[in-house]
Amino acid sequence: MELINDTNRRYQINFHGTGSEYFGIFIVNALLTFITLGFYYPWARAKQLKYIYGVTAVDDNRFSFHGSGKDMFFGLLKLYLFIAIFLLIYFVSRFLIGSVVLGVILMYVGFIAIIPFVIHGTLRYRLSMTTLKGIRFGYRGDRTRLVVDFIKCFLLTIVTLGIYGSWMDIKLRTYIIKHIRYGDVEGDYEGDGMEFLLLNIKGWLLTLITLGVYAFWWQKDIYAYYIDNTSFHKNEQNLKMKISITGLGLLKLQLVNLLIIIFTLGIGYAWVEIRTMRYMTQNIFLEGDIDLDTVSQTEEDYSDATGHSAFDLLDMDLF
Repeated sequence: MELINDTNRRYQINFHGTGSEYFGIFIVNALLTFITLGFYYPWARAKQLKYIYGVTAVDDNRFSFHGSGKDMFFGLLKLYLFIAIFLLIYFVSRFLIGSVVLGVILMYVGFIAIIPFVIHGTLRYRLSMTTLKGIRFGYRGDRTRLVVDFIKCFLLTIVTLGIYGSWMDIKLRTYIIKHIRYGDVEGDYEGDGMEFLLLNIKGWLLTLITLGVYAFWWQKDIYAYYIDNTSFHKNEQNLKMKISITGLGLLKLQLVNLLIIIFTLGIGYAWVEIRTMRYMTQNIFLEGDIDLDTVSQTEEDYSDATGHSAFDLLDMDLF
């Protein structure tokens, strides 16, 4: 922690992972998952998350992930039940009603409807299993409220041919972050749908004009908008998140990553992941007057990993 003045502090996010360590975990996980016909996957995912969290730190204080393969395994079984129900709906529509189109529509509707449940479950489980300096994170959002908001926003996005998507992104992100806790520290978000829409219109147009080159600067603007509008507060004290990545930095990162993948025939994927995580995390810091040494424990354990498993299988990203 760096003291800027008598009250303000600056906390730097650090990443201590190495490609060789991550590659070792990746190889063992891949082999065991293959040998067990996928049965080992929840334990592989837990091991991966424990490593990633354990090498990420705020100053010299590392995060810890306490989730287990057992929790994720039972969560996966519940997910498979949902998948079985969707498949049953499809087959009933296809063979009993005789409508392939109806079956496909119902499948997609079911898939979209389950997304907010997945988000809610993932946030509750992963955050409750994450600690920093012995203090647990948590998520206090209401599942019904998130589901209703998600469906309303999704329908408005369809009706407006995608235009409302920017408001949907900001509205859901605002609700989620405002319900994240780190002990007695509360999250906050101040994004605006119109600002985000204009940012994306600008990014899309300039990316088109520059034949794709501006895409890295567009990506930088999106990351910056997400991070710079995020803050945390405790009573009257605040911590503001800030990010210092650049479009050129992202361009260099992705170019080198691509070369590593090509010249190692994919073996260098672990190093690519580590390079990306290091670049992103080490360009993020928090600044304000909250002393993390004074944070009190308030959150509880939550062991249902159903949503978490779905997030992984659907290749969705928490942030």
